[in-house]
Amino acid sequence: MLAYILRRLLLIVPTLFGIMVLNFFIVQAAPGGPVEQLIARMEGTAISATERFSGSASGGEMMQQPASDAAGGGGAYRGARGLPKEFIQRIERMYGFDKPMHERFFLMMKNFLVLDFGDSFFRNRSVVDLVVDKLPVSLSIGLWTTLLIYFVSIPLGIRKAVRDGSRMDISTSAALVVLNAIPGFLFAVLLIVLFAGSSYFKWFPLRGLVSDDWSSFGAVHKVLDYFWHMALPIIAMTIGGFASLTFLTKNSFVEEIGKQYVLTARAKGLSEPRVLYGHVFRNAMMIVIAGIPSAFIHVLFAGSLIIEVIFSLDGLGLLAFESALNRDYPVMFGTLYVFGLIGLIMGIVGDLMYTVIDPRIDFEARGR
Repeated sequence: MLAYILRRLLLIVPTLFGIMVLNFFIVQAAPGGPVEQLIARMEGTAISATERFSGSASGGEMMQQPASDAAGGGGAYRGARGLPKEFIQRIERMYGFDKPMHERFFLMMKNFLVLDFGDSFFRNRSVVDLVVDKLPVSLSIGLWTTLLIYFVSIPLGIRKAVRDGSRMDISTSAALVVLNAIPGFLFAVLLIVLFAGSSYFKWFPLRGLVSDDWSSFGAVHKVLDYFWHMALPIIAMTIGGFASLTFLTKNSFVEEIGKQYVLTARAKGLSEPRVLYGHVFRNAMMIVIAGIPSAFIHVLFAGSLIIEVIFSLDGLGLLAFESALNRDYPVMFGTLYVFGLIGLIMGIVGDLMYTVIDPRIDFEARGR
């Protein structure tokens, strides 16, 4: 097993390098880089993140002036018309664009190897500080969403498998399909209108992870205030996540229940709970439990952007979105590197969980 883990760890290096190479050159080829962003801000033609998000379909232009209008040192940049060559060169040096593209890439990767992610171009803070500042919000959403989905879906899936084809099974399947069809952001808006607005009930706050005076609360009050703020975002995130996991759990159990060893256990006179949880559970839950790391990573990094925007939660999803719009390369590539590394490591953790659930599995023997 140790050799298998070592091989997987060694594969992280070329895989992560390939991810960074692909994304680096795609982003570099896109118009509207940091130099153009700064020029647009200085000339008052920069477009805010909200304006970009709402108007990208109708225009999609990064700058107000065409590239042919550039003059002097700004010939490679849109909106640089009439700016002195020396001024453009100074901006390029500030952002490191006075070096060739490949040199910038290898310098960036060299710094990333020692976990030096640099400073944000437009936030005047280091990338590490920004990520640490936003991480609690995304961790809260990812952790509680994953736990809630699993704690509801697994017992429900087992119950549906035991009563396969019953009225309870059919009715819950119909409800799950309907819930799965509701977009999370639409359900989030509905929750705000019903429970956080002034039209119906005002039971929950509209924004933030905690109250403004949270630091002055006692320990119990702090915990209650935290969950008070997280209730609606977590419900909105989980509403569509029950269906797939519940059906996966049910199908796994139904398949195992029909196997010969279950019939043998029942023939020996074992009670139904012992057959179900002593024999079937380990085999049926293998694929479900082993998927927890990847499910958490998906919720943490991919599923919370719109929820963060709707509930004014300043997390990693919103940070990544704004950084991409503003072409804040240090934040973009720094977070991509960290998240890519975590995702690859979690893939190994997922494989190891198979061996924890069933020690008979030997990935090292299969790899020979």
